[in-house]
Amino acid sequence: MRAVSATPDSCQPRTGLCLPLAEIPETKSSPLLLAPCYGSLMIRAKARLPLGPLTFPAVLPLALPLAMLASACSSPGSYPSLALRDVERASGSAKPVSGEPAAPAAPLPPASADLTTRLDGLVAAAREANQQFQSNRPAAERAVAAAGDTGSDSWSTASVALARLESSRSSAMVALGDLDTLYVEARTAGALEETPSAKAIAAARDEVDGWVAAQNAIIAALSARLPG
Repeated sequence: MRAVSATPDSCQPRTGLCLPLAEIPETKSSPLLLAPCYGSLMIRAKARLPLGPLTFPAVLPLALPLAMLASACSSPGSYPSLALRDVERASGSAKPVSGEPAAPAAPLPPASADLTTRLDGLVAAAREANQQFQSNRPAAERAVAAAGDTGSDSWSTASVALARLESSRSSAMVALGDLDTLYVEARTAGALEETPSAKAIAAARDEVDGWVAAQNAIIAALSARLPG
């Protein structure tokens, strides 16, 4: 057995086969030379292959240890990155194929004749009720203006006139309730947009609602003037 001096000059950079320093027997078949490598005491293996023709079975016992030694003392270096390269990124300027233009939506059917007839009847009933209300209004206003203390004859007369005025608007309020119901049904049963039937109902409802709102304002003002 023999070991060399631990001097860095004895480890040549061109040999990359090193092991930790140890006493390794030197044989004729696999002689090893001990030398420091990369700043630490390592063994550099130099294989002295016998002369003459070699066969694969004869070289294999020596080639395997040398490969293992090379991997054990491989110097650190730069390795290719595993990150996605630019050429591997999906890119392009493809444009979608323009298809056929969407067909225009079919026009919604107009309000039916039955619905139109019913709307006309409700509006007519509300109009008649408003006319009756307006005819009873002057008498109610005079009775309220002449009303005395609570319980007096004049106060009783004003209360009756005010009740008659409120009753005259009942037909208009019934018509307004029916129109509200029709509009809700038309909106829930039809398309997302307002159908011609729903628009016809809304127009009739707005007209009746205007009359009822005016009547409510008049009754509220007279009730506030009546004592008690």
